[in-house]
Amino acid sequence: MPCAVNREQEHPIAEHPQQPNHHTMPAVGKTSDMADMSARRDASGPAGLSSPSSGGRAADRRWRWTSSDIAVGAALGVACGLVFWLFNFAYAWLSPIIGGILPGLASIRHPLWYFSGTLAVIILRKPGAAVYVNLVGSAAEMLLGNQFSFGFVFASAALQGVFAELPFALTRYRVFNLPISMASGALVALEYGVYLMLFRYRGVSFLSPRGVIHMISELVGGVLIAGVMSWYLYRAIAATGALDRFASGRALRDDADRRG
Repeated sequence: MPCAVNREQEHPIAEHPQQPNHHTMPAVGKTSDMADMSARRDASGPAGLSSPSSGGRAADRRWRWTSSDIAVGAALGVACGLVFWLFNFAYAWLSPIIGGILPGLASIRHPLWYFSGTLAVIILRKPGAAVYVNLVGSAAEMLLGNQFSFGFVFASAALQGVFAELPFALTRYRVFNLPISMASGALVALEYGVYLMLFRYRGVSFLSPRGVIHMISELVGGVLIAGVMSWYLYRAIAATGALDRFASGRALRDDADRRG
């Protein structure tokens, strides 16, 4: 709302209506300038800081999903679902071999089933991105066919998405870097490792050699595959220009410009 001009400043002009000479004009300009400055100060808050309402609107824009976010998230989910489906065959073939070498070591490859959550948040940078992409990927995997039950796949995908988002949510989706990505992968690995111990490996104790190796392997795989691999996969995708319309692509481009 424009700030009202001080009546005491207008008064000298009103006192001399017959003398609109060059001495009176600067007073009007000065009054107008003061009004504009006052209006800008009122809008920006004390000391030129952004007002809480403007900050809230910026946060709303940053968190609001667009049609592009939905479309790219769906495409990413389908692509990850194809990876999940292909990995099902590779896992069935490799798991007995690796398990025969060291029981529990095969868990190091499990993150190929849940790297999508971390990758989704890094690319889309919106709340719920990990859950959305995981569910789309699981739907694509189920349509292609797999040996797991419908309930297990979707419940696991949703839970993994929630854990993948936690480190980013703690920063209010403001910080996206390799350490946060690694923390995301580690949290999903911890969730999935404990889930398997409680519901799939029921005869295995957490403190048994197999249980300990399983949890260590799961965490190492989560950090390296879901965390580090997802981060560099995002950078590779952004380098092609495919993400130039998204904040994730612009951030990488701006970083390259600063370094260049």
